[in-house]
Amino acid sequence: MSETIKVAVAGAGGRMGREVVKMVLADEQLELVAAVDRSGAGTDAGELVGLKPCGLIATSDLDAALAQTKPDVLVDFTVPSVVYGNTVTAIKHGVRPVVGATGFTPQQIEELDTLCREANIGGLIAPNFSIGAILMMQFAAKAAEYLPHVEIIETHGDQKLDAPSGTAIKTAELIAQGREKIKQGNPNEEEVLPGARGGEYDGFRIHSVRLPGVFAQQEVIFGGYGQSLKIRHDSYERAGYMPGVNIGIKKVLEYEGMVYGFEHLM
Repeated sequence: MSETIKVAVAGAGGRMGREVVKMVLADEQLELVAAVDRSGAGTDAGELVGLKPCGLIATSDLDAALAQTKPDVLVDFTVPSVVYGNTVTAIKHGVRPVVGATGFTPQQIEELDTLCREANIGGLIAPNFSIGAILMMQFAAKAAEYLPHVEIIETHGDQKLDAPSGTAIKTAELIAQGREKIKQGNPNEEEVLPGARGGEYDGFRIHSVRLPGVFAQQEVIFGGYGQSLKIRHDSYERAGYMPGVNIGIKKVLEYEGMVYGFEHLM
């Protein structure tokens, strides 16, 4: 493999995809070899993301793009309805997937891990690439060992498709691993308004807020006798995820199998 890492980007014209393209073009260790976007096909990838032309024309066919350009890594920030198929396609071509989209089931992650190992390549699925968000999740998992009464409140813009967010689900999974499993709240409580107590995960609750003008926030609240602990992370713009994506692109070359969660790379 050459010193320069060849990168393809799926969903290159999307809000996150544009930031990935900018990041790849700015890093001398990375080479953008394919930009795949249905609506942006035929447009120079640089112009697609608001930069000067870079000489690479975006295309719409992922399978053909991977076959022709033979990248080392595919970065995918598309949508849940297509991301699993995109990931399978990448592995089929021997391309390491680095995926920021959500919506994978545990069974799908196991299947992708098997496919990666059969192809002798690594892959990464990360619900959140923000280093601060990963630290928030790790701190929350540690706190839950001592303060098992917990609730998660996550807030995103009103156009987000999934609820709860992938970050909230991953946080809940990490909390549940070391938390004493208890059913929280009054056993006789009644939701006068259905859904008022949020979604239940392993005995605790996750609340999703969707409002215009908000980017991404998550707060994990712990309650104990005479005290509370709040661990909060705020993301202000998509560029904040790019240092983590950059690390993911470079580290995915070093291992085999599908890794679920960016925290395993830190």
